[in-house]
Amino acid sequence: MSLLRGQTAVITGASGGIGSAMARELAAQGSELLLCGRDRGRLEALGREVEREASRVEILAADLVEDEGLEETARAVAEKFGGVDLLIHSIGLFIGGAVEDSPVEELDLLYRVNLRSPYQLTRLLLPSLQERQGQIVFVNSSAGSGADRPNYSGYAAAKSGLTALANALRGEVNRHGVRVMTAYPGRTASAMQAEVHKFEGRPYDPQRWLQPEDVASAVVHALALPRSAELTDLHIRPMLS
Repeated sequence: MSLLRGQTAVITGASGGIGSAMARELAAQGSELLLCGRDRGRLEALGREVEREASRVEILAADLVEDEGLEETARAVAEKFGGVDLLIHSIGLFIGGAVEDSPVEELDLLYRVNLRSPYQLTRLLLPSLQERQGQIVFVNSSAGSGADRPNYSGYAAAKSGLTALANALRGEVNRHGVRVMTAYPGRTASAMQAEVHKFEGRPYDPQRWLQPEDVASAVVHALALPRSAELTDLHIRPMLS
């Protein structure tokens, strides 16, 4: 029997490539799922797809960039599930550009989506995660692990901040039995990756890159490790990049 069976998982960005793959992988483990995102239609379709394997599935269409959406998510966790065991942050936004050409408003948005939203939702759900000795996963990017790629300044800054958040948080919550992991996928076939290629002016071939299922499988394997161990950083890249 899977160690994750019956555990409640909150997945943000569940309508995206990696988020939806995480939902399928955790459903196969028999977890309970709260699927969060802005696209209700895609969330409902995903919910129907995974409901036969998951212990339970609920969806929440909300804007997690705004405090109202984050607070609504925390209320839904308490009212529908009574708490959370697995918090999977898969929300993300890419905007490229050189510093001199990028208005500060773009940096503000990158910060709100890629750093502030995970920070605040973690803070709201932390009492439950500590009570249940749960696990937190930040789906980051290779840009958040020290990459100094030109024209990615705002995105890399926000993702690097997410790395710092995860590392500091781990030092705060390990003593409560909470595990914290950051996943750093390389280029992964997704709508976001299509946007990245468009920005770079390159043709996009999704078969060349990591598949969302690759990332989800690796993350779930790490979540299922015995409690005597903790995988802190998971770097996964395309084999033939």
